[in-house]
Amino acid sequence: MPEALIVDAVRSTSGRGRPGGRHADTHPVDLLAAVLRALVDRNGLDPAVIDDVIGGCVTQAGEQAMNVTRQAVLAAGFPVGVPATTVDRQCGSSQQALHFAAHAVQSGAQDVVIVGGVESMSRAPMWSNWLDRDPYGAGVARRWPDGLVPQGVSAELVVAAAGLTRADLDGYAVRSQQRAAQASAAGWFDRELVPVSPGTEAGPGRLADETLRPDTTVESLAGLRAAFHSPALAARFPEATWQVTAGNSSPLTDGASAALVVSGAAADRLGLRPRARVVATAVRGDDPRLMLTAVVPATRRVLDRADLTLDDIDRYEVNEAFACVPLYWQRELGADPDRLNVAGGAIALGHPLGASGTRILGTLLGNLERAGGRYGLQTICEAGGMANALIIERLP
Repeated sequence: MPEALIVDAVRSTSGRGRPGGRHADTHPVDLLAAVLRALVDRNGLDPAVIDDVIGGCVTQAGEQAMNVTRQAVLAAGFPVGVPATTVDRQCGSSQQALHFAAHAVQSGAQDVVIVGGVESMSRAPMWSNWLDRDPYGAGVARRWPDGLVPQGVSAELVVAAAGLTRADLDGYAVRSQQRAAQASAAGWFDRELVPVSPGTEAGPGRLADETLRPDTTVESLAGLRAAFHSPALAARFPEATWQVTAGNSSPLTDGASAALVVSGAAADRLGLRPRARVVATAVRGDDPRLMLTAVVPATRRVLDRADLTLDDIDRYEVNEAFACVPLYWQRELGADPDRLNVAGGAIALGHPLGASGTRILGTLLGNLERAGGRYGLQTICEAGGMANALIIERLP
């Protein structure tokens, strides 16, 4: 079976996903087009050889409708013969795009695939694709007559089920901010970051994420109120302790990312030097009410498929949609916290929904290379109670 090889991964900086944010004046098509163009340019790749471009996007409405990935391919100046599609597995959309590309290469169906994603949360706000309509239908209502809940409430239920405290959550959030700030200052993200357009980045010199808050302390976070508490929800969920705040959650974010996946034969033919190979992929579901817990069964499944244990993995990346997610994952699996999100995570680096999977990939590649590690694992929780998990092997 052909191997799926990862040549490179790039991303924009993370901009705050609100009016006035760094990328708020950039159309999401142009945001994604910029990283696609940067990826092919710096690898000397003729776009005409690309078999497909698969992009992730969650809120496919307004400026992100009409197959935003195809529009970005055209905006990037790729030949019109290069096809593209947009997938939605919620927060794991671009990671799912990567899985699809790996499977296509491993099957021999395709040789050169670009994957990535975009989310402009300032221009296409969360839930604007369904507004006041019912996205569930009668069948789901019959199965869960008490109704499903938003992710923030799910986070509170996970906090309660895991016995996590406000000190646990805020302490983890501070660690994420400190690690990310130190990594940014040390230039750890320099290889993955590419400029998007004049005036939208951090200025001359090193690029840096707008979402970083290096001055965050446990004391400053302690003053924040619970983000999802209401009297009605408190009565409905008496087990919840209401510890989730804006400070221990990922921020609304604008951003785009992309990665290049090829077969070994294509790498040789095109003179490309892969950085890693895909070892195994998995996707699992779990309780949609808790919603955020599927990272655990997905991790177990991907480790089983790779015939590895967690001790074999040198670096882990668990998306920090909320601080409770990596903390829950770490406790359930007995993971080493010193290998987990060593350059910080989405609490500090942002969570541009559809772009987060391939954003994490670029960070994982860099972390593995700096450590001289062999195996890396990334997993990301998704609305509806799902999660993707991936194991890669660094190539010398």
